[in-house]
Amino acid sequence: MRYAKHVSTKVTPQSQPIPGTAQVQNSAGGYTYQVDEWTRLTRFLILGSEGGTYYASEQKLTLQNAKGVMKCLDKDGKRAVDEIVKVSVEGRAVKQDPALFAFALACRHKDLETRQYARTMLSKVARIGTHLFHFADSMNELGGWGQGVKRLISRWYTQADAGELAYQLVKYPSRDGWSHRDLLRKTHPKVDDVRSEMFKWATSKEAYDWKDTVPAKDDPMARLWARDTAMKLKVSNKAELKTLLNLITDYRLPRECIPTEALNEPEVWEALLVDMPVHALVRNLGKLTSVGVLKPLSAAEKKALSLLGDFDRLKKARLHPLNVLVALNTYRQGHGAKGSLKWKPVQRIVDALDEAFYATFKTIEPANKRMLLGIDVSGSMGSPELSGMTGISPRVAAAVMAMVSARSEPQYYFFAFTHKFMHLPISANMRLDQVIEIVDRNDFGRTDCAVPMLCAMEMKFEVDVFAVYTDNETWAGSIHPSQALRQYRQKMGIAAKQVVVGMTATDFTIADPDDAGTMDVAGFDSSAPAVIADFARG
Repeated sequence: MRYAKHVSTKVTPQSQPIPGTAQVQNSAGGYTYQVDEWTRLTRFLILGSEGGTYYASEQKLTLQNAKGVMKCLDKDGKRAVDEIVKVSVEGRAVKQDPALFAFALACRHKDLETRQYARTMLSKVARIGTHLFHFADSMNELGGWGQGVKRLISRWYTQADAGELAYQLVKYPSRDGWSHRDLLRKTHPKVDDVRSEMFKWATSKEAYDWKDTVPAKDDPMARLWARDTAMKLKVSNKAELKTLLNLITDYRLPRECIPTEALNEPEVWEALLVDMPVHALVRNLGKLTSVGVLKPLSAAEKKALSLLGDFDRLKKARLHPLNVLVALNTYRQGHGAKGSLKWKPVQRIVDALDEAFYATFKTIEPANKRMLLGIDVSGSMGSPELSGMTGISPRVAAAVMAMVSARSEPQYYFFAFTHKFMHLPISANMRLDQVIEIVDRNDFGRTDCAVPMLCAMEMKFEVDVFAVYTDNETWAGSIHPSQALRQYRQKMGIAAKQVVVGMTATDFTIADPDDAGTMDVAGFDSSAPAVIADFARG
């Protein structure tokens, strides 16, 4: 009897751990490696746990990640806080919610030094009113407010520039059941006369009494006055409509300051577009087209194309690639995911969104290596939607992430897999909407993440880097991915590297932590393609 074959470290079914390793069972029942707490922290900050995964509920995944965050805070509080702030400030995450939740955990940590250090960073993580409301809600759910938290939130209001604070008050009045009125009444910040009047405006139950005065345009109160004046106007009256348009232009009023019935008027959107931030433009492309403002050869089209084509501005605005992708996916369909709004897409806008998607990533220096881009299209990659983004499954996100690397590398090959090889007819010169349609036709099947290496070996593909985009829920193979990678290296005589792009915030990975030629990155990290290229280059 050949006893050794039953404990082989060269070929082991994925339903069993490789002998002598610290592999753990993943949610699908297969055995994989466990990422360290710092990798898991980054995955959570970037991917979040909204919607859960194919195998784990949102609640279960969130609890697991909360424990992971606490583990990092316990181990090295300053390092953990710095990572939270870095991911947030660099705009690497799809949404701010995970960072704000993790930051709230840091602000309530048992270690005084960690807690105090975190609290000096609030304005970096909570940059707008909505972020502040998310943070306040998290702190409330995690145990309530003490005097320290009240002082912390009070400083957010007192240390902000007065003009910027006025903008925050009118643009982000409330969220998550919280409003500026709630926070200001709980914190009672001590301020100068100007802020005192601003806070009186924000906290009053009754309409603020302007006493027939009109503040000077450079007075921070002016925008508050303009908002109150605008909300009283009736656009059915031509004179009042003209007044509204002047207020929007003169006081740079955002959409949130406009009466609901006025948002169906083309002239109002034309006025808003003049000073519209990039984020707002991306969110409102459908509405702009629906009301007839955004159309071929129009001034609005020229303005929108200018904004979407200003790549420096996109990066400064921290516009995340996934938000652009969602806008592209929605806009090209001609209707929203909810409601009755419909429009006829302007093709040049679709093309501009396609290019803007790539522009929001960090600059990539080509590695000039032979790359196999392996996309896991198995059943577990088909749901749920990534970070609650409409129409973007982990499988779709994986494919478009791979496109970023393909556009920067001269030698690449797209490769889809489940428990078998699947040809993926994608090239780097395709538009993203074409890629999404192709990938969505390839799904379901068992998960075997060893397939990319095994098929490359069988087909004698010369590969320098295997980039495998997966949720790491592999279980169906007769050999582990790490074993297949070693076999490939030995048979082909190539010191191939492997990058595992994790598309969900679990603590599993197919990458052997003891293999210096492997690396984990978080799925929709806007810096991931540049990191992959750097790693490939050595």
